[in-house]
Amino acid sequence: MRFTTYTKYIPELADAVNLQGLLDQLTDFLLQSGFAGQGQSFWQDEMGDGDRSLDALKQAILQALMESGQLTPDMLKVLRGEGTGDAERDKEIEAQLGELLDRIVQRLMDEGYLNVGQAPQMPAGYQSVLGPGGAAQSAAQQVHFSLTEKGIDFLGYKTLKNLLGSVGKSSFGSHDTPYLATGVETEGVSKPYEFGDVLNLDVPATLTSAIAREGIGVPLDLEYDDLMVHQSEYRSSAASVLMLDCSHSMILYGEDRFTPAKKVALALTHLIRTQFPGDSLRVVLFHDSAEEIPLSALAAAQVGPYHTNTAEGLKLARRILQGQKKDMKQIIMITDGKPSALTMPDGRIYVNSMGLDPQILAATYREVANCRRSGIMINTFMLARDRSLVEFVKQVAAICKGKAYFTNTMTLGQFILMDFMKRKTRRVS
Repeated sequence: MRFTTYTKYIPELADAVNLQGLLDQLTDFLLQSGFAGQGQSFWQDEMGDGDRSLDALKQAILQALMESGQLTPDMLKVLRGEGTGDAERDKEIEAQLGELLDRIVQRLMDEGYLNVGQAPQMPAGYQSVLGPGGAAQSAAQQVHFSLTEKGIDFLGYKTLKNLLGSVGKSSFGSHDTPYLATGVETEGVSKPYEFGDVLNLDVPATLTSAIAREGIGVPLDLEYDDLMVHQSEYRSSAASVLMLDCSHSMILYGEDRFTPAKKVALALTHLIRTQFPGDSLRVVLFHDSAEEIPLSALAAAQVGPYHTNTAEGLKLARRILQGQKKDMKQIIMITDGKPSALTMPDGRIYVNSMGLDPQILAATYREVANCRRSGIMINTFMLARDRSLVEFVKQVAAICKGKAYFTNTMTLGQFILMDFMKRKTRRVS
């Protein structure tokens, strides 16, 4: 991506910023999942009201502008605390930075990528942009932002493009099955016409059949049995539920595993909406319990509560898929830990984080078997490699005749998209 660095600040600098390129740089920040490891703000010691504040957004924008080389050398000196040697000039640059950030946020709002609780205010005078009480902090105080549907869809598109680019060329289309049907595209030998078939008539084969029966003559009498129609591959539709583990282990141990999972969900949503319009995708979060969330709320979803109630997540996903009239039904489960919670018949939550509890395991395997009986395949993507977890995932795959992938946050999206697009010559039964 090409950037322009201005040697002297002018108001048009904010208008020259490529908003789509900026949003692409801000993807991790906009989809962050509560990972305890965020950097300190340039103008405050703590993030205040959290990562959804306008103050935090401006900090992330400033960092992106620095990394892409779009700030002037004098601006960089002021941000590093070195100064230009002229106190009046430093104050002027600080005010320019505050105005620049406000104008960029306003552009994001005007173009429909973000919503904020209130419109950002332009900083007055030449207050310091850095430190407590600065102009930028005052402009962003008590203001929170959220992604719009347009913003979420754009992030899904960029994530999908990046993931597909990392695995090479991939053709889009409907899901292939080993079944043939009459249609417009000819992909198989002709067959005798049956009531209900699309009348995609194979004229040469039809005439050949009539001539073989009647001989060459005019007029040529056609019988019902002479009609031959082309066959094309039967195209199926798929209903998918993406089960995301949002227990605390997904952000512990120095790695954020939940944000990459959200990126995959957004990429799948964009892929289905644009290339597989007959398919459906629903999202279920499972932790101490489980609940379905709308795709519009996925970007702001965070981890918690603590434990992993896999059985409850599978039960909810199965109920959702049973209401879908699709040829193929599947659960895509992303997790990094063992089942450690179970919903009892009276509604109480039984938890045991010490090893694989036999009671919890048995309930989880029962739900896996119920999915199999309902014609639902479970594809499990495990983000850990403990021996006990490997055996658990293998057992799940064996029961439901699904697939098991042991991956990491770097390859998770590639595995899931490749599996989704290359499910050929297969039909869930």
